[in-house]
Amino acid sequence: MTMAKQREQSLLFDAPGPKALKKIRIANIIAGCIFVICIIAILVRLSNPPEGENQLSWTLWNPALESEAWVDFYLPGLWMTLKASLLAVVGSIVFGLFFGLCRLLPNFIIRSISAIVVEFCRAVPVLMLMIFLWRAFALSGMKESSYWAVVLALIMYNGSVVAELVRSGVGNLPNGQREASLALGLSEYQSLTQIEMPQAIIAMMPAAVTQLVVVLKDTALGSIIMYTDLLQESRRLGSMYFNILQTLSVAAVIYFLICLALSWFAQWLPSHLKNRTAAPTEPEPVAPIAIMDPSNVNQIAVASEVKELPYGGTPRKYHVHHRGTNASIHHWRHTRYLQGYDEHHLKTGDEPEENDDNNAENN
Repeated sequence: MTMAKQREQSLLFDAPGPKALKKIRIANIIAGCIFVICIIAILVRLSNPPEGENQLSWTLWNPALESEAWVDFYLPGLWMTLKASLLAVVGSIVFGLFFGLCRLLPNFIIRSISAIVVEFCRAVPVLMLMIFLWRAFALSGMKESSYWAVVLALIMYNGSVVAELVRSGVGNLPNGQREASLALGLSEYQSLTQIEMPQAIIAMMPAAVTQLVVVLKDTALGSIIMYTDLLQESRRLGSMYFNILQTLSVAAVIYFLICLALSWFAQWLPSHLKNRTAAPTEPEPVAPIAIMDPSNVNQIAVASEVKELPYGGTPRKYHVHHRGTNASIHHWRHTRYLQGYDEHHLKTGDEPEENDDNNAENN
């Protein structure tokens, strides 16, 4: 177990001791044995049902796994499922961002209407929305009424969830975000759209990706209103060969793999967003050295010259080499200026040589 996982667990509960670990190990072994026994019992029951054919027979599994089943049933049904899911996801994001923003506006009327719409879409079951929309579209003569009923129902329900995610994301931001933006002269609408909403979208992204799993699974409800999706196609295949258990098992495995991929993506996304949004660590900026700052290298050089004066005498008025922002390396004779010095500064290791001192005195 890595250190990160240990820290996460320590935040939830205390680390178990030796006795607790022993009890947990024994409980896991017992639970594993019970699970294996249940699986064996189910397989025995399927292989020898009281009335019916052996469900583990290859004659029943072969029609569910052959290439014709994939080409004619599974893949077309999977395409219809993904087609409805992708459009529902895009519509849910647009729906959620719009009504989530409207619920945060200072206008009371817009905020109230948005709250009613969001709460209604959250309260009504998705299947009921599909049935009512399907009947309404069919009576109006719309083509592909079942498809649009599934998509619109998923948009309404999942969009309301995204709207609540947006509202909670903005509500969890520190109050200083809005106060600072208002202090800079931005309006409440500008603060909401330019400062708070982008941060809330980044914060809610993992939860929104998890909601994609719900969208994908809820498309299976469309089979009740005769929508041709993966579930409906697997049922059709099972009714042809009287192996409905086998075809539904294959469809369940397909749903599981897709949802597992989305779950892995939802786990990977937070760390990726953290790396993208976190500012890189930069060295602390160093302020420029002032002319009379005691740490100025020119003054350090002056202090060194004073200590190294031969036979004592008064300190030099000008030092030999001028370094710093106000000194010119090439024309130092014309840019000499009076310097104070501090005898307690350490030497820089770049003191002027004796020849340079003598040349400067002769000049």
